Amino acid sequence: MIEKLGVHVRQRFASVPYLMGYIGRIMTSSLAFISKEKAARKILVMQLLFTFIEALPIIAVLSAALGAGLFLVGYSVLLSIGQSGLIYNLLLVMVVRELGPILVAFVVTARSATAIATELGGMVTSHQIESYISVGVDPIDYLAAPRFLGVTLSVFFLNLYFSFCGILGPEIVGKLFNPILVNGYFSNILKCFSISMILTSIIKSVVFGMVISITATYYGFNVERASTEVPVAGISAVSKSFVGIIIADVVIVALPYIL
Repeated sequence: MIEKLGVHVRQRFASVPYLMGYIGRIMTSSLAFISKEKAARKILVMQLLFTFIEALPIIAVLSAALGAGLFLVGYSVLLSIGQSGLIYNLLLVMVVRELGPILVAFVVTARSATAIATELGGMVTSHQIESYISVGVDPIDYLAAPRFLGVTLSVFFLNLYFSFCGILGPEIVGKLFNPILVNGYFSNILKCFSISMILTSIIKSVVFGMVISITATYYGFNVERASTEVPVAGISAVSKSFVGIIIADVVIVALPYIL
């Protein structure tokens, strides 16, 4: 039994050195991306269009509804215990620092991780990757780096957009149903903002974007020969991205308390 356990553990961690090398390679390629030819930049633009621009409507609805719901429900609960002034801190913590980055990352994972993994997997099975290599084009430079940058930048900007809509939502809903409730709303919100809250939100969005893009491209390139592996790569990219996002979120939240 111990031998079987050891074999299982070795199999699990056998790909770790390769994964670390892949992460380092994609990082260096992304840093040097500005010098790439126009064709690679077009891939970056298309990735931003699909991941960022096309996700704006769903992010706006999700964030505005979440912000308004948190404000209205939270205000009534806090008012019952005489702490209604805390609603602004609660709203900012939940929308800007905690729920905003992780919900944006989940939306991007559901929309883009599958698309990237299946697209790259399809290119592997159709021998397009081999064709790139045969003419001296590095698939990491040309295919992975622009997707890495596109997804990371998209999560970052979508997180800012989520925070804006999530803060604006309660003001709009309050004006429609109870204008007295939102008197001095923005002035109270501004008083509760903090640099650490904004930095934490930014760090989370960047890290989550990196996790999603690296996971999706990694599983896309890991497809071998059979076309039946392509949907499996898409499923693996989504599930592993969710796990990576949750682990990264826990680490980022816990790190200040550990240090």
